[in-house]
Amino acid sequence: MNETVIEDVKVIVFQLKDEDYGVEVAQVRSIERVQHITRVPSTPDFVEGVINLRGVVTPIIDLRKRFAIQGLDHSETTRVIIVTVGQMDVGLVVDAANDVLDIPKNAIEPPPKVVGGLEAAYIRGVAKLEKRLLILLNLDKVLNPDEMEEIKEIEGKV
Repeated sequence: MNETVIEDVKVIVFQLKDEDYGVEVAQVRSIERVQHITRVPSTPDFVEGVINLRGVVTPIIDLRKRFAIQGLDHSETTRVIIVTVGQMDVGLVVDAANDVLDIPKNAIEPPPKVVGGLEAAYIRGVAKLEKRLLILLNLDKVLNPDEMEEIKEIEGKV
């Protein structure tokens, strides 16, 4: 029984503007409604601030700002996806999060050099699914180590 098994990648699908993105379920701790975000001075513009999530101070990142996508006011569908990057939980503000998909690994292609203005480093791959493309994010690159240090400092200040 030496069959090659193509494993699926389970992802949470979310929207920013008109695009579908995905992050691996293994990195997602929870999906929350937007709550009051406390601004923290002297932080990068894509850091919205922090929230108190079940007693834990959690930094919140606006992915629209991070990816230089025109901003949008929060709505009923806006969600905060709590992900683990490195040893730290971070909240990602997205327009909507409403799907969990199993994607066959062979449906995932390496990222093109530039995808809609996003740096290829942010992208783990692109999945072709029936009638849509799903951009899979590389969360370790979305927040680089220097920025993670800044965000850890934010936690210390609060």
